[in-house]
Amino acid sequence: MTESETDTGPTEPSGPGGEAATTTGEGATSGGHGHGAQVGTAALALGALGVVFGDIGTSPLYAFREAFEHQHLPVNETNALGIASIAFWALVIIISIKYLALVMRADNHGEGGILALTALVMNPSAGGRRVGPLVLLGVFGTALLYGDGLITPAISVLSAVEGFKVASSALEDFVIPLACAILAGLFLVQKRGTAAVGRVFGPVMVLWFGVLGVLGLIQVLDHPAVLGAVNPVHIVDFFAASPGKAFLALGSIFLVVTGGEALYADMGHFGRRPIMLVWYCVVLPALLLNYFGQAALLIGEPGAVESPLYRMAPDWAITPLALLATMASVIASQALISGAFSLTVQAVQLDYFPRLAIQHTSGEHAGQVYVPLVNWGLMIGSIGLVLGFRTSSNLAAAYGIAVTTTMVITTVIFYVVARDRWRWPRPKAVAVIAPLLIVDTAFFAANVPKIPDGGWFPLLIAVALVAQMATWRRGRDLVAARVRKGERAIGTVLGELADDFTRVGGTAVFLCKDVGQAPPAMVNNLRHNKVLHETTLLVSVQTTDVPRVAPEDRLTVTEVLPYVHQVVVSFGFMEEPDVPLGLARVELGDWRFDPDDATYFIGRESVIADEGIPGMPKPFEHLFVLLNRGADSAARFFNLPPDRVFEVGTHVEI
Repeated sequence: MTESETDTGPTEPSGPGGEAATTTGEGATSGGHGHGAQVGTAALALGALGVVFGDIGTSPLYAFREAFEHQHLPVNETNALGIASIAFWALVIIISIKYLALVMRADNHGEGGILALTALVMNPSAGGRRVGPLVLLGVFGTALLYGDGLITPAISVLSAVEGFKVASSALEDFVIPLACAILAGLFLVQKRGTAAVGRVFGPVMVLWFGVLGVLGLIQVLDHPAVLGAVNPVHIVDFFAASPGKAFLALGSIFLVVTGGEALYADMGHFGRRPIMLVWYCVVLPALLLNYFGQAALLIGEPGAVESPLYRMAPDWAITPLALLATMASVIASQALISGAFSLTVQAVQLDYFPRLAIQHTSGEHAGQVYVPLVNWGLMIGSIGLVLGFRTSSNLAAAYGIAVTTTMVITTVIFYVVARDRWRWPRPKAVAVIAPLLIVDTAFFAANVPKIPDGGWFPLLIAVALVAQMATWRRGRDLVAARVRKGERAIGTVLGELADDFTRVGGTAVFLCKDVGQAPPAMVNNLRHNKVLHETTLLVSVQTTDVPRVAPEDRLTVTEVLPYVHQVVVSFGFMEEPDVPLGLARVELGDWRFDPDDATYFIGRESVIADEGIPGMPKPFEHLFVLLNRGADSAARFFNLPPDRVFEVGTHVEI
């Protein structure tokens, strides 16, 4: 059985010295870890266009169509203008106001995303409130994003490929095989990293949004009255004509803002300013022109509802448009896949997932990672969705519930951050955030009826992941408690065994969890081998609640005895916990840490489920044991040289 992280794993998030690190203040602008100083705003904006806006940029492929077809709405002027008006105000309220103007100001030292936002409320001193339910909400929202990561590649690629059957009905039988082949190819190249492909993302998306804008503009110029959809009175008319169908149509028209969470999640890579610049200068105008253009087309040609985006193009341009849409959908899928990898790294560092094999695909950008297990899981799930649902219209029923739920959770947690971190008075917080919550809740409620038709899938994935994450966290706490029962202070242990061991040359590094306590690996080594190295470092790895730790804040060294030192190595929750690299800065007088002279000792706890010991229900005990068995090697996780690692085993019952 693989070793547990009890003696070697990340601790609960905390800042150096045990104090929780703080976020940047209200209104601070993220710099994306200094990217802005090194890379021009234009270059960052181009990169953001390619990575951040892929998901929301492919929504014109299916959002309008689903709003009409899913609820069998009649295609007429009232409904077309009403849906266009909802699309306009959804983009303005949810993206421009909620995310860009408000939520993206709640950055965790430059990083965004629901897990980073959750980390801001994990410190009880932030306001003294109970944070357990909020953290559970954040974990559930995180789990929902994995379901989104399964559906987005499937629906984006499938809806793009369906454009070929618009060009020629003879290609209809090739849609499913082609979509599966594209998805398989996309996941197979993930291990090569995104850097090479990323260089073409921006230019392709510039072309894509340009085409969206031009196609919409042509229709708007033919029917300029459609611009009146900015008047929300058209929403009132839409609901008055058919209240029930109009409300349920919200669940489909909401698809125009899917991808909004990506703006926040990818903030750390590009910074808030470049994302805002691209949104207002390129993305928002192109999307609004296209949605207004689709409304204008449907008013004059109701039969085009089967595929309004492709029907906006002349016949000769449908095939090139389908090719461009396929490239755009691959880019949108890549953004979600990369996001799932980054999310997994954060979850492992925050101790919600077992250790997983993680490969860094770039020597220049720490955030570019590849997680094989997640990659193959997403590939199997996405291809399975294409084969199971068959069409993008069927998949649209499964899409939306995960995103709306995540957005509701983000708004709730943001309220707590505004009150506790920014010290907003309650009336101000309610006045600003309550309208946003009402909008989010309305879209969520409209998506609830889609649960029996496919919305159950992302919810099932999320519930399964939350059960796994909660089981792992609880099991880790139980194992740690069992181990702590037998722990004693390092000074006491060395004093008792002082006459029984021999000093030998070299450096020994014992990885441990609890500062000041003798790690079991060290105690067993002293008892059985009866040696203590000339220099002994007791290394505790801590994961802070900030994304990255500055090199000068990485280490805390305390002398226990003249030849024994306690070292606390801190890493951010988005960093790779490279222990040898962290120890390279250790200096003890004239002595400097030499990685070629060090031997690493790690604990190997074989965990077994034992009846009669309280802690967790029996089925979850067995689940934890299974997860622990599948956890990646601690030596690989902490980047220890395999030829210098010794494992000392113990049995732990839970």
